[in-house]
Amino acid sequence: MTALTAVYPSLAGKVVLITGGASGIGAGLVEAFARQGSQVAFIDIDGTAAEALIGELQREGLARPWFRALDVCDVPALQAAVRDVFTAHGERLDVLVNNAGLDTRTPAESLSVETFDALVAVNLRAQVFALQAAAALMGEGGSIINMGSVTWRRRRPGMVAYTVSKAGIHGMTRSLAQEYGGRGIRINSVSPGAIATPRQERLWADPEAVAEFLASQALKFRLTPEDVAAMTLFLAADDSRACSGQDFVVDGGIS
Repeated sequence: MTALTAVYPSLAGKVVLITGGASGIGAGLVEAFARQGSQVAFIDIDGTAAEALIGELQREGLARPWFRALDVCDVPALQAAVRDVFTAHGERLDVLVNNAGLDTRTPAESLSVETFDALVAVNLRAQVFALQAAAALMGEGGSIINMGSVTWRRRRPGMVAYTVSKAGIHGMTRSLAQEYGGRGIRINSVSPGAIATPRQERLWADPEAVAEFLASQALKFRLTPEDVAAMTLFLAADDSRACSGQDFVVDGGIS
């Protein structure tokens, strides 16, 4: 990970829970918060990738994060993990980053009910119920960041289940920001564009696709998980105390 230059003193010691933290954008978030001195916890379905990440962090001299392997579609297990993070860290939870997601691509004509429900369960339902559990434990100054996407704004074909679930995140964010704002909890979303993660590079980032991304972006460079982490750190820190119910786009100007 390329070192981020901003240091937020308010993040030191904060308890931060990240869903889907073992790889891609999530792994970048775990490392970024660890480098800020936060008490990091993360969950992911892939225990092998998680342990590899934890090993890398420890070799860098960073504190070992709390980790639990689980499927975010299992809402009781997900909410139990949120409560266990709170208990394990001295009854404290300051930040939730709802990052877990699934971007399966299926044309509308061949979309099954099972595929549609699976994507909504991972991308949207899990965010709602992780947020519900976390907000119940947070005090004033708590911050919740939901990971959206610019894909639905770009009218990308073959991704209707994904775009429906990601578009729903923005409505959820605005509604719940109002609902929890009276308790001093701020809720925002971050919408990444074409981020160069190992999964994206392996499955879809062929030379033609990369050229299309760069031609469409206003800024002519590949975006990385560090770019998403930079925005997420700001929204988790006290510096963003006046920001809530908003979507912060990190897409190089592609949407």
